[in-house]
Amino acid sequence: MGRVIAAGVALGLCLLVGAPPASADSGSLQLQVSIDRRPIEDATVPIDPANQVELQVVATNSGTAPVKVRSVRLSGVALALTFFAYDTTAPFEVPARGSVSRTFVLDLGDLSGQATGLLPSSVELLDAQRGTLGEAATVADVRGSFWSVYGVFGLAMLVLTILAWLTALLALARHRLAPNRWRRGLRFLPAGFGTGLVAVISLSVLRLVPPEPAIEIPVVLGAAAIAFLLGYLTPHPAPPAVAESDTTVRLPLPSTQEFTR
Repeated sequence: MGRVIAAGVALGLCLLVGAPPASADSGSLQLQVSIDRRPIEDATVPIDPANQVELQVVATNSGTAPVKVRSVRLSGVALALTFFAYDTTAPFEVPARGSVSRTFVLDLGDLSGQATGLLPSSVELLDAQRGTLGEAATVADVRGSFWSVYGVFGLAMLVLTILAWLTALLALARHRLAPNRWRRGLRFLPAGFGTGLVAVISLSVLRLVPPEPAIEIPVVLGAAAIAFLLGYLTPHPAPPAVAESDTTVRLPLPSTQEFTR
């Protein structure tokens, strides 16, 4: 059971640190994007799945050749996982050293069941091969359901983390931890990873801090380091008690007849 819990929590960490960071200068187009007439650059944009979203894109081509755009994508990512992505096919061409403005209306009705809270998001222009021609990043405040995929993912990580702590602490109470300090620290490590992941998701769902790499990685690694240190400093498990052998020699009692003689 402990190995299953550790594997589940470690999987979340691998997803967190394994994905490459998004490039701020990807593509050949420079974008200026507004959602419901609000510029998204350096801003938190509220998105209500109950209403349609008006997406305005101004693409500027500073190159010497025209660029053909096939579709636009709005997506949200947390912990290196994409929790929502909406593509709209609307081909247009941006002339060399020119700009083009386009407006898209997106129906995000099912977003309520996919995400909630603050999520790092982006608007991308894609070519026919699904390559990124230009990208603008922002933070979306998704007014979705707590029982969305993102919310349930956070609950699952919370349950795994609680089980990881219970498993480690129960082994400590029963004196079943390894005698080696490093192995005792590793026994507590999955619980620390899980605690960090739960903290990151909770801050996001509560709309306090978005789960951006500059925040989530230090939080997760810091919680893991604290848990490892706690395990490393736990007392050495008591050795099993050795029962003392009974060496008492029992002599037969004299019979009553011997006393009468």
